[in-house]
Amino acid sequence: MSNKKLLHEDYETIIAQCTPTGSGAIALIRMSGVDAIKIASQISRLSSGKLLSDCKTHTIEYGHVVDKNNNTIDQVLFLLMHAPKTFTGHNTVEITCHNNPFIIQNIIDRAIKSGARLAQNGEFTKRAFLNQKIDLVQAEAIHELIHSQTQTALKSSLAQLEGSLSSWITNIEQDILKAFSLSESSFEFIEDEDVEFGPQIKDILEKNIDIIKELKNTFNTQKQIREGIRIAIIGSVNAGKSSLFNTLLKQQRAIVTNIAGTTRDSIEASIIRNDNFITLVDTAGLRQADNIVEKEGITRSFDEAKKADIIILVFDVSRELTGEEREVYQNLIDQYKNKIIFVHNKADIKLNEKNLLGNYTPIEISSINNKNINILENKIDTKIAKLFSHIESPFLLNQRQYNLLTGLKNKLEEIIPLLKQEIDYEIVSYHLKDALSYLSEFTGKTVSEKSMDLIFKQFCIGK
Repeated sequence: MSNKKLLHEDYETIIAQCTPTGSGAIALIRMSGVDAIKIASQISRLSSGKLLSDCKTHTIEYGHVVDKNNNTIDQVLFLLMHAPKTFTGHNTVEITCHNNPFIIQNIIDRAIKSGARLAQNGEFTKRAFLNQKIDLVQAEAIHELIHSQTQTALKSSLAQLEGSLSSWITNIEQDILKAFSLSESSFEFIEDEDVEFGPQIKDILEKNIDIIKELKNTFNTQKQIREGIRIAIIGSVNAGKSSLFNTLLKQQRAIVTNIAGTTRDSIEASIIRNDNFITLVDTAGLRQADNIVEKEGITRSFDEAKKADIIILVFDVSRELTGEEREVYQNLIDQYKNKIIFVHNKADIKLNEKNLLGNYTPIEISSINNKNINILENKIDTKIAKLFSHIESPFLLNQRQYNLLTGLKNKLEEIIPLLKQEIDYEIVSYHLKDALSYLSEFTGKTVSEKSMDLIFKQFCIGK
């Protein structure tokens, strides 16, 4: 049996491209595992004449990756790193080559034929976790870091990678451990009526319930920070939504005509503005429709209103609203007033005062001549800043973490009623131990293999 078959899969040498696929100057290929340096030595020819395995750790060597006949595949740089001082904790060689897909594939194929295997999604980070280089929260922060859509999310991911959320969890864990210790200590004073730990335990639990609640309440805003802001442009047919959509994008993305109902489905496009990732959505016009396709488009417009973080509600002030339109607009205002920016479009034609609904201050714009578009953009920026102002913590929760904190909060709330008269500390200890299990799973101390696989499958192959 080969040495490779004797190795556990978490020690096998794995290889993958770490940089994105596509044109560019250079690409990075990472190889990590027990035999990484040995395999790299077999497929390399250094300009110094030395073997890569004879070079010092954490050095960069210039040379070539060669095929089995010693023919050059590419001129490269080898970054050599001996375990355990590597990201994965295993021997690691990073190869910087020219970014040509044929070169990259030939290098990877050469390494695989020499004993490596292609890495699975997130396998490098999984190994870092298994080798206790990082905890599970920090591993997830790496994934968030790569996919951050805003500067705020980027900063939070970096802070989490450095341990901000892990430290926050540790503080809660220490408090609950203290409560558990008090509950266990009660057994030694069971005959002493003057010793009562219930009030102390209750104070500890209530304090941490409040801390968890405060963070959980910001979860929706955290999702906006992580995923970016979704802005839906909604209004009646031919109100100039598509023209405004194109104006904000500064390109012709949506079809603009004078025919009512041109946009029958939602159209999306994204921009980066002030370090924020913004998705603009041009929706179908709001009106009574007989055409089944148009009806579906209008239904989706209402769905977009619900999903949006900000709604730009567009009024065509060149004409009077119909009774049906007024009803639809009012319905949107009643449900989503706090996230609406009111816009009166076609202000270059004439202003129809009969369109005013309720007490709001609209922005008078014209998409044709860009009148007050800068004011609208500033209003959008202000709205986004207000959304983000509620977040003070240096970390952002993902759905898994949110669910675990919800379970922990529910468990702590379940214990509070047990801390009244005639406390059964044995039952309290049992539940406190159960509460601690949520925190252990949070950081990965007791996470199951199945849960771990689900987490790391979200990662890209080269990470």
